[in-house]
Amino acid sequence: MITIPVYNKLITPYSDIYFQTDTVSESAGRVPSLNEKVVIIIAKEDLSRYEYTDDSFYPIGVTGIAEEVNAQGFLKIRTANRVNLDMIGVNPDHSIYLTVSKRPEVEDLEESDEYTRLQALKAELSEAASGFRWSEWVNQYTQMVDSIGSLACGLSPWMQISNEEKYAVLEEDSVAARTEMLEKMLYEFLEVTKVSGEATASQQKKYQDMYRESAIRKQMEYLQKELDEMHPENVTDIQRFEQKIAESGMNESARKEAEKVLNRLKQEGQSSAETGMLYDYLDFVTGLSWKKEDTEYINLDEAEKILDEDHTGLKKPKQRILQQIAVMNLRKQQQGSILLFVGAPGTGKTSIGRSIARALGRKYVRVSLGGVRDEADIRGHRRTYIGAMPGRIMDGISKSGVSNPVMVLDEVDKLGVSYNGDPSSALLEVLDPEQNNTFTDHYMNVPYDLSDVMFICTANTTDTIPSPLLDRMEIINFTGYTPEEKLQIAKEHLLPKSMEAMGIDKKQLKISDKALKAIISDFTMEAGVRGLRKRLDTLCRSAAVRISKGNGEKVTIGPEDLREALDARPVHHDKALRNKRSGIVTGMAWTQVGGEILYIETLFTKGNGKLIITGQLGDVMKESAQIALSLVKSMFPDKAELFEKNDLHIHVPEGAVPKDGPSAGITLTTAVASLVADRPVSPKIAMTGEVSLRGSVSAIGGLPEKLMAAERAGITKAFIPAENEEDLKDVSPEIREKLEIRPVSEVKEVLKETGIID
Repeated sequence: MITIPVYNKLITPYSDIYFQTDTVSESAGRVPSLNEKVVIIIAKEDLSRYEYTDDSFYPIGVTGIAEEVNAQGFLKIRTANRVNLDMIGVNPDHSIYLTVSKRPEVEDLEESDEYTRLQALKAELSEAASGFRWSEWVNQYTQMVDSIGSLACGLSPWMQISNEEKYAVLEEDSVAARTEMLEKMLYEFLEVTKVSGEATASQQKKYQDMYRESAIRKQMEYLQKELDEMHPENVTDIQRFEQKIAESGMNESARKEAEKVLNRLKQEGQSSAETGMLYDYLDFVTGLSWKKEDTEYINLDEAEKILDEDHTGLKKPKQRILQQIAVMNLRKQQQGSILLFVGAPGTGKTSIGRSIARALGRKYVRVSLGGVRDEADIRGHRRTYIGAMPGRIMDGISKSGVSNPVMVLDEVDKLGVSYNGDPSSALLEVLDPEQNNTFTDHYMNVPYDLSDVMFICTANTTDTIPSPLLDRMEIINFTGYTPEEKLQIAKEHLLPKSMEAMGIDKKQLKISDKALKAIISDFTMEAGVRGLRKRLDTLCRSAAVRISKGNGEKVTIGPEDLREALDARPVHHDKALRNKRSGIVTGMAWTQVGGEILYIETLFTKGNGKLIITGQLGDVMKESAQIALSLVKSMFPDKAELFEKNDLHIHVPEGAVPKDGPSAGITLTTAVASLVADRPVSPKIAMTGEVSLRGSVSAIGGLPEKLMAAERAGITKAFIPAENEEDLKDVSPEIREKLEIRPVSEVKEVLKETGIID
């Protein structure tokens, strides 16, 4: 065993496998002169010398003597022994040192046997070369060689063998086995040269037939590869799928399934009914991204800047999103909690998903779930059905082209249930971090890892979302925009987009702030800005006509122009009543388009104590009316005769609009108490909250939207449940400043504040 330092300055730039040293080594039983260059030839990975590591080199090499460098720059080396690289290291200055030992040979080949094989090979080579101009040179060369190894070395430049095959020969210790490997390679080479001629009739015909088939296949693959490179448009579907499967990085089960389907496609003819289905399946699974994307660090300041650029307001949702990104950075994960954005239409739930994707530097894909009633829409259809296709989740992954997109699952509260299954149950596996790393779409029939996908769900309400599904998501409420926020959104986002869509330059149209405020207050009725966008589109279309007729003159639009430009009547918003009257109280309600005020009207008529309820009230509000009646009876025992001889009629105006919800109890109770006590309540007072038979006021939802509606209607004082006092943090400061907000916990507090009882 000897240790040899290898100097980088001696590595030839024309080769990546030769290492030279002046150190004398053992070589084939002779001692070389001090002037000879001892060479150790080893194979390495395709790296520069500055990238070498200890694992960059193959463990077996060959020693030799560097004899000369000819005029063409080729180095002539006389090889000697195989050696084991017992140890190899790379110094800090990129020089290399190694320890080698001679690798023993297993001499298990009889000289007579090798001689017989060599003579047969020489004869085959002479016959194969007989039809070529260089046959004389071949004959001369074959007379000089004395071993099959020498013959293979001489012909190796023309033999189509890979580096892996060459190395396999080098690491074989058995001389007999090595000779057999070289013999096989030589025969394959000879057969390749005789593919167009007659088959050789010899005593080794059985083996040569096998060699011939192998040679033809190799030649066909080689030629086909050359043709494919020259004419990529002529690559067959089979070849394209084979290449895609090899390069896709599929997991083991997916690769086996794809290869199985590919083999079926090979066997089916073009006219087969299954060919199209097999083709579509392979096209889909090979088009998916199976490789996991690297986790990248996200700059929080840059992400916050992007969110602020795209959306005005939404302080709380933005804060929660930045927290999510920070956690992902610290844990080096692609996703965190499943977020559920809940709010009225037009509040930015879906569009902020696109901003999140931009902030994370990922692909964005949106999947609409509204009205989905079939479980197969989520899990996909089994391929046994005609027209089978993947589910919406995997279809979204396919469209994104990556394995870690930001996927917005829109309208999860509108999933339906039918005889085809429950889609919400199918979503459980998709959204559960403990299960979605092996999500199996029925169409694919193989697991796919969804753990890197960042899922964001949206809904208008959580009431219709099943509890097991809701439990897997973290709820973030999107409250309605204040008028001031809507004004900023209109000026910074909506109006520029509308003008660009209509081809209007910013110098050609000016809409005053007063006009924008009038559109917001008088021509829209919503918590979001979807209706505002439509009004601005209409306004820009109207302005486009005026600009075209006026030869490009600037158009200015004020509040007085809106009625004609929008071709619409102002939207009616309930306003606080001017006159107060017993039995009428103003309540606050939440609707799909934000907050609204509503009036509870009560009246006694001659009868026998019946309760009449009108106004399309739902079961919850009907129960609240019953509780209110019982509560007022207990508070005014001296008025029992009034209830016995009269019917109580409770009405909520706009009877064509269905109304329901657990927040009108305090309003109903106050209205009935006002009627019984004959003491009117100021129309500038509004209230919300549920009540119990004990007379306590319970918490409600949608407080920010309700208070915004109260302020818009001209209300000056609002009663809210004491349990909702913490929710005032979500209410805009400008709303809190304009309203006197009184938290209450008992019905009697409200009745005293309103002057119904002393």
